[in-house]
Amino acid sequence: MYKLIKPILFQFDPENIHHLVTGGLRRANRVWGVRSLLKSSFQIEDKRLEREVMGLKFKNPLGLAAGFDKNASMVEDLAEFGFGFIEVGTVTPLPQPGNDKPRMFRLPSDDALINRMGFNNQGVDVAADRLKRIDKKGMIIGGNIGKNKHTPNEDAVNDYIKCFDRLFDVVDYFVVNVSSPNTPGLRELQEKEPLKNILNTLQQRNRKNDISRPILLKIAPDLTNSQLDDIIEIVKETKIAGVIATNTTLSRDGLTAPEILKNESGGLSGKPLTKRSTEVIRYLSEQSGKSFVIIGVGGIHSAEDALEKIRAGASLIQIYTGFIYEGPGLIKKILKSLLTLTGL
Repeated sequence: MYKLIKPILFQFDPENIHHLVTGGLRRANRVWGVRSLLKSSFQIEDKRLEREVMGLKFKNPLGLAAGFDKNASMVEDLAEFGFGFIEVGTVTPLPQPGNDKPRMFRLPSDDALINRMGFNNQGVDVAADRLKRIDKKGMIIGGNIGKNKHTPNEDAVNDYIKCFDRLFDVVDYFVVNVSSPNTPGLRELQEKEPLKNILNTLQQRNRKNDISRPILLKIAPDLTNSQLDDIIEIVKETKIAGVIATNTTLSRDGLTAPEILKNESGGLSGKPLTKRSTEVIRYLSEQSGKSFVIIGVGGIHSAEDALEKIRAGASLIQIYTGFIYEGPGLIKKILKSLLTLTGL
C-alpha cells in the first residue's frame, strides 16, 4: 500500500507532507477500530524480541529516532506501528522556530534526506505536559535534549539542565544532542572539556534523585578515530549509559543526486550513511570492550541493515529516514528477521 502512495506523497514538500500525514494519522486513530487495525497489521508481540538494556525493559529493540516527533504530540499514535521505543525531540528550554524554510530536501536517487531544521520545537514545557498525559502502555520513551540557538556555548549546560529537570519524571532515558550540524557552534560542544562538563553536571543531578535515568550521548558520524577514542574515554569517565551512533553527516561523498540538491546545507541521512554509522558502532564497541550501550541509527532501510548494526555491537537500533522511504512495513520486516536469528 505504501509503495502505491509514496510517489504521490513525494510530489509535495517534505516538511509539509510530514505534517499532513502525521496530522491525518492522529485524526484517523480517533476513529473506532483504526488502532486495532494498525496493531494487527504492523505489530509483532513476541517475548523473544524483548530486551533489557540500561535497566529498562524494551518490548523489542527497534525504536523511532528523534526528529520525527519533535514535540511529543503523537507518541501514542506512532506506538501502534510496533516500535519498541520512541525518542521525542530534540527539545530546547524555550520554543524556537528553527531555520528558514525550505529546510528539508529529498534525494530519491540516493534514498536520502538533507535537513537543516534547526531544533524547531515548541519548547520543553509543552513536550513535558503532553508526555505527562499520555498512556504509555509499557512504551519506553526517550527525551532528546538540546540548547536554544541563541544560548552561548559557555552557557549551554544550563539549557541541558533545564530540559533534564523538566522531562525527568516523564521520560525513561535522556539523549544529549551536541551533534546536530544545524545549530551554529553546537558541534563544538563535542570537544572534550565542554562535553565532560555537560555530562558530569547532568550526572550529578541524576544522582540526587531517588531514581536515576540513563543518559546517552548522540554523536556525529564525521568524528575521526581519535575523536571517537575521546568519546570512549568521556563515556567511561562520566559513567553515562552509552552512545547513540550516529546523527546526520555533513559529507556528500558518493551521492548521485543533482548538484543543486547536493549543495543544500544541512545534515544528510539515509542510505549514504549506512556504512559509516555501522563503522562507528563497530569501532566504539571493539575499542571500548563493549563496556557501554550503543544504540545504532543511520541508513537502516532493510532488515539486513538493522542486523548489520546489531552484529557490529548495537544493543538497540532506531530508524527515521528508512521509515519515510520504506514505510511502516519496514518495522515488521526487521522484527521478523530478528526472530529468525539466535543470540542477538
